[in-house]
Amino acid sequence: MRALTLSLLAALGLGAASTARAADLDYDYLRGADYDPAPVAVLDWSGVYLGGHGGYTSAAVGSKGTLQSLIYQRSHDSTAETDFRASTLINPSNARVGDVTFGGYVGYNMQFDQFVFGIEGDYTSFGRMAVSGDRIGRFGTSSTGLFETVSLNGYSATRVNDYGTIRGRAGYVLGSFMPYVTAGLAIGRARIADTVAYRDYGYSLTAYNATLAGNATYVDRFGYTSFNPASPADGTPAVSLLARTRTRVVAGFAAGVGLEYAVTPNILLRGEYQYVLLNNFDGRKINLNTVRGGAAVKF
Repeated sequence: MRALTLSLLAALGLGAASTARAADLDYDYLRGADYDPAPVAVLDWSGVYLGGHGGYTSAAVGSKGTLQSLIYQRSHDSTAETDFRASTLINPSNARVGDVTFGGYVGYNMQFDQFVFGIEGDYTSFGRMAVSGDRIGRFGTSSTGLFETVSLNGYSATRVNDYGTIRGRAGYVLGSFMPYVTAGLAIGRARIADTVAYRDYGYSLTAYNATLAGNATYVDRFGYTSFNPASPADGTPAVSLLARTRTRVVAGFAAGVGLEYAVTPNILLRGEYQYVLLNNFDGRKINLNTVRGGAAVKF
């Protein structure tokens, strides 16, 4: 019994000594050496970037005033203008045309905390044509006493070849994303073509009625290539073909919104909406709505 008691006391003594030694150990040694986490990279949007874009552009072309000056060159100082206002009779309707577009852009950013300011220029190739037309005929007794007919048939075509913009940008950084707004100047290049088949002819209704009554007389008339006194309607009116073509370079305004995403500090993707309004020219009004995506390299 005394031997068992001594054995238990010896065992308890050894356990207490082991516990004391364990308490003296440095647990940092057991956890391993201390270390700092790798620093998180902060995106810097500052610098020059160069990229390309592609998307879809819809062009609205207003043509209601396109043919007036062309007609007036022929109708001025005539009863067609003074009595019938020939230059205002036809107004081609507005037209809309759209297609896939592509181009490139280059810009420079400066970042201040989470705000980014920059300037950007872009070029877009379009090359689509909008065509609209109108026709009308008017007749009546003019101020000269002749029964006169004015007949017009015209078409207006506008091809927007390409356009470019130079704009300021302002963005706000949200991690790898940067929503932005943009506005500035635009320049567009367009090819226009206007044509009008113009007829202005008449005859003396009094003389014609006298002829019908059996009193043969000379029937005064104008604007015919051939004339039948017995039935002027069977005559052949002369047709003047009025036409003009020209290429115009026109300034305007551009604005838009977009979202840019940094795949890496040097690879940038974007989605953008851009609106371009060109100044009125030759009776035309043109605005362009573009939705596109792009990719750029930042240097």
